[in-house]
Amino acid sequence: MSSQSISIGFVMDPIESIKPYKDSSFAMMLEAQRRGWDVHYIQQSDMYVEGGDVFCRSQTVTLHDNNDHWFDYIEAHTQKMGDLDCVIMRKDPPFDMEYIYSTYLLELAEKQGCLVLNKPSSIRSCNEKLFTTWFPDFAPETLVSRDMGLIKAFHEKHKHIVVKPLDGMGGSMIFQIREGDQNRSVILETITHQGTVTAMAQRFLPEFKQGDKRILLVDGVPFDYALARIPAEGESRGNLAAGATSKGVALTERDREICAAVGPTLKEMGLSFVGLDVIGDYMTEINVTSPTCIRELDTIYSANIAGMLMDVVEKKLENVV
Repeated sequence: MSSQSISIGFVMDPIESIKPYKDSSFAMMLEAQRRGWDVHYIQQSDMYVEGGDVFCRSQTVTLHDNNDHWFDYIEAHTQKMGDLDCVIMRKDPPFDMEYIYSTYLLELAEKQGCLVLNKPSSIRSCNEKLFTTWFPDFAPETLVSRDMGLIKAFHEKHKHIVVKPLDGMGGSMIFQIREGDQNRSVILETITHQGTVTAMAQRFLPEFKQGDKRILLVDGVPFDYALARIPAEGESRGNLAAGATSKGVALTERDREICAAVGPTLKEMGLSFVGLDVIGDYMTEINVTSPTCIRELDTIYSANIAGMLMDVVEKKLENVV
């Protein structure tokens, strides 16, 4: 297939509301446009099934690398999703039932001839926090439960822990519980909704003050540098959305060991663009829905990470019979 003939769709949040200078989906769209591809903008609500076929209402767009005016609509289309060569699923969480329904539609589109990245069934199967438990040698001590008694025992064993919901993003609802914390019970009641919702507890990693690193992997292969997100003074979360600052850092030997352990599984599962969160020597999350930090790393290192991903798209399309 000629790269000039590729039509690619992006399922994402409203394009009007993105921050183009830091939006990874936008970086991907810009790269696809640079290659002369037809770029289609799609929202979740634009996808539907009728008569056994998956359709979408999309808008072809022209992108501008301009923070004041970053897109123009060209033409509206209603088409079978199988007629698109590739769709990149970039809708941000919450990972709710609507998100799951979208993965069902995208899985059907996949069966009808569309390359979908990341693979819908794998997005659905791989909770971004729980997925780390597949690799216990590379994650901190972890408990996943809604039993507050078990979490309290885990806290008493490790003295200082972090608890978080399994469906959060951007640092939302992440709590530290220190030894002797008198708020422990109310935190656990809140995070587990009185013992009815499963949550994750992990041993606290003091290295987080040096940065919560985001490592990007394309088809299982890591970019050589990570974005270290340094928590703001007095802040317990290393998320940019929570006010952290960032700097680029070279991958360490341990980072590469983690990537070598995780990368082949990601590639096998069709998780072509993934962001690992690493604190110190341990992986704390495996982000598979809409990992970010392309634009920050591109700027620091004069790189083109989206180009690495579009190379993968081209290769996968060439292998389609």
